[in-house]
Amino acid sequence: MTASVKRGLIIFFFIMFLVYGFFPAAAEAAQPIQFPEVNLQIGGEGEEDPEALVGFLQLLLIIALLTLAPAFVILTTSFTRIVIVLSFARNAMATQQIPPNQVLIGLALFLTFFVMQPTLAEINEIAVQPYIEGEIEQELALELGAEPLRDFMYYHTREKDLSLFVNISGMEQPETQADVPLHVLIPAFVISELKTAFQMGFMLYVPFLIIDMVVASTLMSMGMFMLPPVIVSMPFKLLLFILVDGWHLVVRSLLESFN
Repeated sequence: MTASVKRGLIIFFFIMFLVYGFFPAAAEAAQPIQFPEVNLQIGGEGEEDPEALVGFLQLLLIIALLTLAPAFVILTTSFTRIVIVLSFARNAMATQQIPPNQVLIGLALFLTFFVMQPTLAEINEIAVQPYIEGEIEQELALELGAEPLRDFMYYHTREKDLSLFVNISGMEQPETQADVPLHVLIPAFVISELKTAFQMGFMLYVPFLIIDMVVASTLMSMGMFMLPPVIVSMPFKLLLFILVDGWHLVVRSLLESFN
């Protein structure tokens, strides 16, 4: 139960306590609340309906998959690398929550759409539109739509990471790209993205770390041990980031890393 639901229930019971405690006459005259009856039935009345049951189960499966949609967006696209590098940039400047998480995630989403636009356009052309027009079945549409996404992930996956999951899964060595199943390709792609993102984040940290070391050494030489170096170094970090047009460089590096 979420905090908002708990607060709502507390307010409701508090109001009911006031009504019944301070206005007994109104409480006696009040009619009981009538709740509507909800009846959930699978199949037809008095007879078995396998087709309706299958359709109902398919609907439940689709609803369950929708809850996993954010995970698919994060782990099968460029979102992982982008959001991690942007977070590294913010932490390197030691600006706490500036820019806020909403801004970083929003920027990461739009950059993800920009990077994935050719892949999404190809999926729409070869799978979505033919399925809408009734030219292909659902199974074929899913198979065709997965190919462009598979090509994108395979291109940005290191051979070492792919071999790790292929060997652990015990499957035969794939001869072609199409022989690699998605349950092997996706985790290999994720750890490859994590490695690339941390490499880029390390390169972002180096100039800011040098500033921290210079400021800390200067303060120690002046005998100012009680003054935290972070307070003094943060304006210099911001000044450096502004002078080199940091966000432009970070975003350009991210976009060029996917070419």
